[in-house]
Amino acid sequence: MNKPFAPVPFTTHPALGGPGIRHGFFGRKGGVSSGIYSTLNCGVGSDDVRENVLHNRRLLTRTLVNSDVPLITPYQIHSSRCVAVTGPWPAETPEKCDAVVTATPGIVLAVGSADCGPVLFADAEGGVIGAAHAGWKGALGGVLESTIAQMEGLGARRNRITAVLGPAISRVSYEVGAEFKETFLNHDPSNAACFTEGAREGHFQFDLPSYIVNRLRGCGLANAEWTGQCTYLEETAFFSYRRTTHRKEPDYGRQLAAISIT
Repeated sequence: MNKPFAPVPFTTHPALGGPGIRHGFFGRKGGVSSGIYSTLNCGVGSDDVRENVLHNRRLLTRTLVNSDVPLITPYQIHSSRCVAVTGPWPAETPEKCDAVVTATPGIVLAVGSADCGPVLFADAEGGVIGAAHAGWKGALGGVLESTIAQMEGLGARRNRITAVLGPAISRVSYEVGAEFKETFLNHDPSNAACFTEGAREGHFQFDLPSYIVNRLRGCGLANAEWTGQCTYLEETAFFSYRRTTHRKEPDYGRQLAAISIT
């Protein structure tokens, strides 16, 4: 059955503005999925009706670039691996990685998230873009730096690259244990600034957005910002893995952050 098309809502950030670049941070509104996936679930790894997920993804590309151009999303594995893209991947065999970059117009790069940090990159002058899925493992392991390096391999210059972190879980909603904090301190003692005491003894609140933006700014980029949106707190706007876990729901949807050279 053919489903109707209507533009779906998304947000942008002025730091990613530039000629020939379109980007959007999409949430959970405007799609055709129902129940716990309501409504713009774009996660092919979820247990949602596959036809609905694929239709939602088409809604996204039509909204962003007014076309059914290929939507390139990686098989995300919480790694630091970034892959340069020149054209569509086979639908059933996406690359296992957590970031993608391109200098090729006419495709849409996107990463999925449901609390982890979706980061979009652009060197508008150089015509190079990127998208990275930065959960704590990927961010700690260097996925942001890998993305920048791959963009430079396509002709970007880091002092022209802007990066924006989209909707992600915020400090107030991200409780972690002492071993988690120790992992970050062992990597760099200055990471202590990203932790505050939690309500429970031996627990801490981790500021993932601050950690991601600080690492980006340490790379010498032109600009790095966060949209300020919390996936956990803004229930009607975004999917959240941690919120789903706390409610003992069987599964969760994923939103996409997308970018394209038009």
